[in-house]
Amino acid sequence: MEETKVSVHKSRSEEINLKIVVVGGGAAGFFAAIAAKKTHPHACVILHERTNKVLSKVRISGGGRCNVTHACFDPKELVKNYPRGSKELLGPFHRFQPADTIQWFLEKGVELKTEEDGRMFPITDSSQTIIDCLLGEANRVGVQIRLQSKFSLNEFDADRLILATGSAKGGWEMAKNFGHTIQPPVPSLFTFNIPDFPLESVAGISLNNVRIELEGIRLFQEGPILITHWGFSGPAALKLSAFGARYLAEKDYNAGLCIDWLPKFSVDELISLLAVESPTKKLRTIRSIPLPKRLWNLLSSGENQLLSGMSKSTIRRLCEKLKADRYQVKGKTTNKEEFVTCGGVTLSEINFKTMESKLHPGLYFCGEILDIDGVTGGFNFQNAWTTGWISGTA
Repeated sequence: MEETKVSVHKSRSEEINLKIVVVGGGAAGFFAAIAAKKTHPHACVILHERTNKVLSKVRISGGGRCNVTHACFDPKELVKNYPRGSKELLGPFHRFQPADTIQWFLEKGVELKTEEDGRMFPITDSSQTIIDCLLGEANRVGVQIRLQSKFSLNEFDADRLILATGSAKGGWEMAKNFGHTIQPPVPSLFTFNIPDFPLESVAGISLNNVRIELEGIRLFQEGPILITHWGFSGPAALKLSAFGARYLAEKDYNAGLCIDWLPKFSVDELISLLAVESPTKKLRTIRSIPLPKRLWNLLSSGENQLLSGMSKSTIRRLCEKLKADRYQVKGKTTNKEEFVTCGGVTLSEINFKTMESKLHPGLYFCGEILDIDGVTGGFNFQNAWTTGWISGTA
């Protein structure tokens, strides 16, 4: 077993014999361990990691840049980015939110920058900056880090236990041994696969504002999407997959999808746009419909068709299709490095003022072991920082 130890400075404090064990060497586990040691400086705080590396998700997040958090500073707006856990996180976000995360890292010498879409990264554009910061702070305050540690409840000897094992089955098994209920894990944040995709020839086109809706459940998202060779991706599609994660799992990822290509226009407004065009124009030359040229040609099937040759009912059907273009989803594809899981410890069994178990005093939870997941953009890390900080300070 590889072990990195920093000695605990003993004193006469009543905390001298307090032993706090954190299981899980990810973002939440590190934040919890650091907060616990800073809150109880004379306690023995030990962080166990079953692999030989810590902070693996931090390393690959944001393509190796680490999407630390999101520039959303109103807790009521922030919770809207969590398909599961929004109600429970409102209180915690009033105590530790993105502004606090920014300040925490700044005090350790790490400055964050905000990109146009609100995502926040270290100014170095390197996840190693965040890893070095967390490792450095853990060592500075005196957290003992034990790698390749096969932590077992049978050998459990601690006054406080913080479980921060992410979506690892072992962590959920530990929680179950303490009497907790686990919501079944299913994937979240994925792209939609559409067999024999009719838009494959325009793969690579992205649109800034599209309304995408799951039929049968009336869930929708509005925002950017990307047309791929196999279906739809991009922020709006990923958000929809997250909010519809359980429904889609139940349907075995076979569901109807409705696309409104131009949500800012009504059918009648689109008809009016075409009405001002010259009747002698071919559909493919029309530019009044604000869609990329190649996509418009495909959706309108109008390579050489003259506008004058189309009846009013045909034009209306075309505009109705632009507002309600239907596809059949069959399957999913993981979004790049994103591997967020929907599921985990049932939230009603946790006290969100302290992150302590309501069933077992002295047991705490933080991060993705809980049935909490956010959409892409730094929200899952913010959940880790917030719940880690609260569990550690509690």
